[in-house]
Amino acid sequence: MEFILTPPIAFFLYIPLVFLIVLLGQKLAGTSKTSELKSSLYGSGEEAPTHFASPGYKPFFLVALFFAILHLGILVTGSGNLHPVEAIYLGGLILALVALILG
Repeated sequence: MEFILTPPIAFFLYIPLVFLIVLLGQKLAGTSKTSELKSSLYGSGEEAPTHFASPGYKPFFLVALFFAILHLGILVTGSGNLHPVEAIYLGGLILALVALILG
């Protein structure tokens, strides 16, 4: 009995079993009839939206760029010592974030 449960033997025994189950399921399902309702979009019983929620990826990229600049800036600032050069870097970071927010 353990020989049948080895993965290669079990795999080759299950392949015909799966094909038999698929064929039985196709016989039980019957023939399908195409209709416009079957080919339409399903939205949990609601009509499909005719317009996009967002006009594109621009809002996503603005938010992603905001967080990328903010997180990378904080990582660079947090990994160094307090030097006057970092104040310049923080000023540039603040300017970049303000420019990104204002568009």
